[in-house]
Amino acid sequence: MQSAEEMRAHLTSKAAEDPAFRAQLIADPKGVMNQEFGIAVPDTIEIMVHESDMRTVHLALPPDTALDEEQLEAISAGLCCCGF
Repeated sequence: MQSAEEMRAHLTSKAAEDPAFRAQLIADPKGVMNQEFGIAVPDTIEIMVHESDMRTVHLALPPDTALDEEQLEAISAGLCCCGF
């Protein structure tokens, strides 16, 4: 199984090279995660894809330390990370 960082790198690299993949990732990130990695992201986890441009930089912060049990399980299973 790939690490969260490896998955993020794969997705961003492929999105940079393939406009159709980029559009699909923006429209349906959970579907793309399933297609690319065989991961079914639970409905309780939201994935937001942000496009950077020359005037906007997105900063992803690590999760709040006050996570509930379900969130901790998702993170430990590699289903959730702050890089996506």
